[in-house]
Amino acid sequence: MTDSFSLQDATVAIVGLGLMGGSLALALGAQNACRRIIGVTRDGKTCQAALDRGYLDVAGPELSLASEADVIILATPVRTIIEQLPQVGQVARQGAIIMDLGSTKHAITQAMQVLPPHVEPIGAHPMCGKETFGFEAAEATLYRDATFVLTPLARTSAPTLALAESLAINVGARPTVLDAARHDEIVAITSHLPFILASTLMTTAAELARDDDSIYTLAASGFRDTSRLAASDTTMMLDTLMTNRENVVVAARACSRHLDELANLIERQAEDALRAMFQDAATRRRAIFKP
Repeated sequence: MTDSFSLQDATVAIVGLGLMGGSLALALGAQNACRRIIGVTRDGKTCQAALDRGYLDVAGPELSLASEADVIILATPVRTIIEQLPQVGQVARQGAIIMDLGSTKHAITQAMQVLPPHVEPIGAHPMCGKETFGFEAAEATLYRDATFVLTPLARTSAPTLALAESLAINVGARPTVLDAARHDEIVAITSHLPFILASTLMTTAAELARDDDSIYTLAASGFRDTSRLAASDTTMMLDTLMTNRENVVVAARACSRHLDELANLIERQAEDALRAMFQDAATRRRAIFKP
């Protein structure tokens, strides 16, 4: 059970000051949401840049800095988070909350299960981001109006969940509680499959443009917007896909079947079937994302 404290009274340590961690530091600082903010990153330039922005009280490369924190947030790639958790469990003070911002949740919450009993773990995944990355891309408004998924463990106490919800609200997000395994099933379709499709589009374009690069001269907003996610951080996305591989494979193979079906319909000039398929997709898109 964690000691009872409010976010306003808490010292928050953020491990990893890339896009997500850096934006969280800026958002918490801009709102004066907590007492102190500690940044942990091995990149000296990032440390200095974060301090220069004026919201961090301390920044450095040593994970031991997190021993001062009431809340420790891991904002590194998923497999790095899993590697860091045992070290964080060793340095964390009694009653400290350990949270993460990883893009997959089942593997991380499984790793959190074996953290020592004196800490309070909870998984989290803010549903936001950009194809640009690093602290230079961080912005205080990144979390505004985003869904902030929280995946508590069986051992997570009610005060810990409440504080995590408070943190999400303070950075402008909308907290929602979800089972970790179900989260991974959903994001395989809504987040990971779009990245795969964008990367496949770029690979296909490169193959067809091998002898004629005019394809890029003619590329307009549709190609630009559809391929945007292919520019995402490669390390982060590899960690994401490898720690959610079963769900991602199911989604990718289902998509492949639909692409084959579409190609066959076009080849057969089956306009009625194509019209029905496209109309159904358009109707669903408009229902989900209102103009």
